[in-house]
Amino acid sequence: MTTATYQPEIKIKKKSNWTVSQIILVAVIFVFVLTCVMPFLNVIAISLSSKSAILRGDVSFWPVEFETKAYEILFADKSMVNCLFYTVQLTVIYTALAMVMTILMAYPLTKKRLVGRKFFSFLALFTMYFSGGTIPIYLNVKDFGLLDSMWSLIIPGLVSTYNMIIMKSFFASLPQELEEAATIDGANDFQILLQVFLPLSLASIATLTLFYAVGKWNSFADAKYYIQTKALQPLQLRLYNIIKGSTAVDVTAIEGNANSNAQNVSESIEAATIIFATLPILVVYPFVQRYFVSGVTIGAVKG
Repeated sequence: MTTATYQPEIKIKKKSNWTVSQIILVAVIFVFVLTCVMPFLNVIAISLSSKSAILRGDVSFWPVEFETKAYEILFADKSMVNCLFYTVQLTVIYTALAMVMTILMAYPLTKKRLVGRKFFSFLALFTMYFSGGTIPIYLNVKDFGLLDSMWSLIIPGLVSTYNMIIMKSFFASLPQELEEAATIDGANDFQILLQVFLPLSLASIATLTLFYAVGKWNSFADAKYYIQTKALQPLQLRLYNIIKGSTAVDVTAIEGNANSNAQNVSESIEAATIIFATLPILVVYPFVQRYFVSGVTIGAVKG
């Protein structure tokens, strides 16, 4: 007759994988995240606080005397809402055309059979280091009759050399055997680009699309130079004018030259306008964020 021996269960404690260097790294990253997020939280809090609370300096990162009056005033302004839709239209058209031009420029430069490939590459790289300047560009836009039109905000900056290089590097990293197989099957260059290269480049395309869209959405300097009609001004220029007008009134008030007709723009309306101009691009960003690493790093090294 056998007797079963009792063996006590031994619990193995798992050692933590955290090291001192990792803890320090996480702490540093957390500080940087707070540095980026806290000003944005402050703007949101100001936009949802009363004017009296803002003037008292009570608002930090949480709304004081909560109210939505600033947003009600903002959305009641039909010109501001129309400006939002106009800026969306401008950004979409610019981004679509910029991606087409970038792809059509990057793809041929990966082909060694292209006559003058190094020369064209040099011309593209030259623009990254040297520019004609603001005045010559303005004169070109004027000579082409683009002043005070939407196209003055699209055509002059249609291709980014930096984005083109990323796209070119990604195309060059794809296996050349795919092109050779497609050529044997009778495909021409456009068919190879559309049916072979582009489906494999969705990550880079999504990443560069966001680069172009964010750049155009945030730009206002070109509109300040080329646009006079208020209906053609993008949202960021309207925001710039609002803040600039408020600052000018504040300065006059400090110097003692303010008159009774000068009305200070409420800080809550300024903050609401900033949120109004920032929120659309923040909504789009999460949908393409996952393409960032794969889209940029894959095209960075040819393997």
